[in-house]
Amino acid sequence: MFKKLIIGAVFSALSLPLLLSNAHAEQANVPVTLAKPASDPTALDVDLLKAKINRSLGLKVVKAEATAVPGIALLITDQGMFYASYDGEFFIQGKVYSLGNATVTDIAEKSLAKIRLEGLKTFEDDMIVYKAKDEKYVVSVFTDITCGYCRKMHEQMADYNARGITFRYLAYPRSGIKDRSGELSQGFKDLRSVWCSDDSAQALTKAKSGSGIAYRICESPVEAQFNFGRQIGVNGTPAIILSNGMMIPGYQPPAQLEELLKNS
Repeated sequence: MFKKLIIGAVFSALSLPLLLSNAHAEQANVPVTLAKPASDPTALDVDLLKAKINRSLGLKVVKAEATAVPGIALLITDQGMFYASYDGEFFIQGKVYSLGNATVTDIAEKSLAKIRLEGLKTFEDDMIVYKAKDEKYVVSVFTDITCGYCRKMHEQMADYNARGITFRYLAYPRSGIKDRSGELSQGFKDLRSVWCSDDSAQALTKAKSGSGIAYRICESPVEAQFNFGRQIGVNGTPAIILSNGMMIPGYQPPAQLEELLKNS
């Protein structure tokens, strides 16, 4: 009935040790209603699952939905994408693939594509745009100033634009919003300064060329864009989102990106 599947990483430890330490510390305080498995393990109770994951791991679940794997739900959280059993007894970090019909398919991509496109709409007025004169394609790219491949991609902007590819940049400080001491990270402050500039496109070009950044403070979308990126699976830069919601991680040369867009 169901296609054969493989699980990329099952019951693996979180990369965020604080989550697990919090989970152990609070285990004794889990209410009886949350500690018990769902009465019907074959049915997904979204509210119960969200509450249990939040209580156990401190994760805020933005969205939970059933997958093609019996008894396994996809979780979109404030710290990325995960899976869990319907009753919340098992938590899975990794990817799940369908191997049916001689093709390998990431079963989360369809759901994530929709979430990405919906989320991008909220940032349409807050992106830094390099528009192609004869626009054929539009890509939305999570970027960081310190990323070498981000700089290489930006150096080729004229070539991308000449091929009809418009770039819309979102901020993704790889160092995070805060550093280990709890202060705002330099990466965040630099990107905030760019987004707060009178001419943000020019400021970003200068910053990526190493010309320096004029320090600015304003109400910027940098933190919101970073958090959105984490929710939809961004864990490095550049990360390119196509118009169909598909995400391509890593640098793509102009000719290669154009070919990819033609066939997507």
